[in-house]
Amino acid sequence: MAGLVNWIDQRLPIVNAYRKHLSQYPMPKNFNFWYVFGSLAMLVLVNQIITGIWLTMNYVSSAEGAFASIEYIMRDVEYGWLLRYMHSTGASAFFVVIYLHMFRGLIYGSYQKPRELLWLFGMLIFLVLMAEAFMGYLLPWGQMSYWGAQVIISLFGAIPVIGDDLTLWIRGDYVISGATLNRFFALHVIALPLVLLLLVVLHVLALHEVGSNNPDGIDTKLPKGSQGDEHQTQFTFHQDYTKKYDIIDSIPFHPYGTVKDLIGVAVFALFFSYVIFFAPEMGGYFLEAPNFEAANPMKTPEHIAPVWYFTPFYAILRAVPDKLLGVAAMGAAIVFLFLLPWFDRCNVRSFRYRSKLHLANLVQFTISFIGLGILGSLPVTPIFTLLAQIFSFTYFMFFIVLFFYSKNEATKPLPKRVTYK
Repeated sequence: MAGLVNWIDQRLPIVNAYRKHLSQYPMPKNFNFWYVFGSLAMLVLVNQIITGIWLTMNYVSSAEGAFASIEYIMRDVEYGWLLRYMHSTGASAFFVVIYLHMFRGLIYGSYQKPRELLWLFGMLIFLVLMAEAFMGYLLPWGQMSYWGAQVIISLFGAIPVIGDDLTLWIRGDYVISGATLNRFFALHVIALPLVLLLLVVLHVLALHEVGSNNPDGIDTKLPKGSQGDEHQTQFTFHQDYTKKYDIIDSIPFHPYGTVKDLIGVAVFALFFSYVIFFAPEMGGYFLEAPNFEAANPMKTPEHIAPVWYFTPFYAILRAVPDKLLGVAAMGAAIVFLFLLPWFDRCNVRSFRYRSKLHLANLVQFTISFIGLGILGSLPVTPIFTLLAQIFSFTYFMFFIVLFFYSKNEATKPLPKRVTYK
């Protein structure tokens, strides 16, 4: 077996890649529970791909057969109900994990130099994931699927000059129809997953090139000889790292990181299993009641709202009276996240060593985002619209205020070595 492995490795360096990107990848010693969400995102991605493949074996991508095929999967396919609930719950779990992963990057400054490209790849993953979820949301061909797609696709019509043609191109017809369902199915099953997997690979490669951040936001991968012999690590890492760098206060990903992630997976599996077996609809937030009715173009649901993971941006859209400006504001909310590394001009990464003003700004941004998420799922009323406008204003003010105070922010002294808090 050793000879076979060596023969393969000389032609395809699998063992070398395994050591460099997994077993001997240097991980900061002071990782905390916030650093399990990246691996959990990979786990959920695998779950979505595997369950999605099995679901497509019995799914019919036509306006006449889509809803009936879902019913067939749920009632007649052996363990079809489990596969469907694993997939639908997995979609929400994906966004829970991704939002927490992004929040960790926000509080510890993981988007700052030299990790700007890493953040951009992550945001592209988030954008493609939203498109993937939206395409998949239409596939059950239920009432909320149909009318939710009708509302979201119609937003593109607000774009000047090309809006109507773009809307027609997205739908593939003059109304939401079987043609729309077919192209959404193709994008959801083939095109977008390929893009998503490519971006995940690029995200991981970018991470391993610059090294992982840590709760202190200080570097543990420094030029050779810059810290002196007293800081040398006791571990031997992959030669690509040790040739150029001193890996300070770091430990190999295996077994330390794998054990940490396995604990996170075990805890995640408990919550995930509970939702699947006891609350797969999660009170209508994961699977809405109207979506258990077949799509009917002649019957509009009483309240049309997207799934919970779209609601913060949907609330920003509804907060603006003008349709075009609302679409622009919703797009700007995502663009601002992309540009976060350039809004934050502070040299200190972690919130632990930044000013109280920055901490207050992070808190108000978190409250604003959660508030928008709640408001986006509620019916439109004057008071809810006013609150959505206030939270939309504070959402954008986070970035604008950050740009001005971060340049000359009064920060605390950084530790020379990682700390454990």
